[in-house]
Amino acid sequence: MISSTATYALRAVVYLASQPAGFVSRSEISDATFVPHEYLLKVLNLLDKAEIVESRRGPGGGYRLRRPASDLTSLEVVLAVDSIPRITTCPLGIGGHKKLCPLHRLLDEAAKRVEAAFAEVRISELLPRMHAKHCDFTKTLSSHLAGVDA
Repeated sequence: MISSTATYALRAVVYLASQPAGFVSRSEISDATFVPHEYLLKVLNLLDKAEIVESRRGPGGGYRLRRPASDLTSLEVVLAVDSIPRITTCPLGIGGHKKLCPLHRLLDEAAKRVEAAFAEVRISELLPRMHAKHCDFTKTLSSHLAGVDA
């Protein structure tokens, strides 16, 4: 449905949304979200370029969201690092299609629905429900990724 890069970006942004106090180091984000440290750098650079996160170097630096999580859709995050493929021509290269055939129209409609679903969900809605004042985000995220409601 979406790439690993887009999934990693969503994990990182949701984690940053759960840490509104200030800048968070890349190591902390990597450890909390299980995104490989070096790959996370690529993801965070793309998110920075798209103006979703901001970065600061040096002591006290790291990454933080540029906007409140309630103002940021999951689609914005996904599109900052990747695309949701849409079908405009026959993916099999079959000539003679003047319009999308029924199969390709179905596939494109499915992609359109995925895009709409991501557009409807704000990052704030993806935050794990914190049951305790100092909930362990890593444990909560692991449970959510495993399909268990923490």
